Amino acid sequence: MIRVPRIRVIGPDGDQLGVMTPERGMLIAEDRKLDLVEVAPEASPPVCRVMDYGRFRYEQSKKRQANKQRTAQLKTIRLRPKTDDHDLEFKLRKVRKMLDRGDRVRLVMRLRGRERGVVGRWTAKLRELVAEMGDDVRTQGPPQHEGRAVSVTLEPVAESG
Repeated sequence: MIRVPRIRVIGPDGDQLGVMTPERGMLIAEDRKLDLVEVAPEASPPVCRVMDYGRFRYEQSKKRQANKQRTAQLKTIRLRPKTDDHDLEFKLRKVRKMLDRGDRVRLVMRLRGRERGVVGRWTAKLRELVAEMGDDVRTQGPPQHEGRAVSVTLEPVAESG
């Protein structure tokens, strides 16, 4: 639906075919079984290109999806010193899935009462849990005592290659 008297036409290979009427541009596009698409309407004269419009729209949507890449988030998993082994395994599986998605995970062991008196034991426990996660996980520093909790932040190791 080009409504200007003269347009600049660019071929499918990127070569300029010249300034012509829209009808002549449509004939060139039909001969090559392609579409005539207006790519720069504000130019003088407007620029149209001979191309496969369906393929053009597909490539545009792919570019938009590539630009919308998922950003990593910080997820928090709460633990207690008395968390049962099975529950701990379940939570570690959740942590693994989060790390595989590219998120960072903060493990927080909340301490109550007398548990706060032996912080070293719970720091060591968090170190063990991190060691169980394997080599493809790195910590952002050692486990830290923060008020009534001991926490450590895990992040996936970026794959090179």
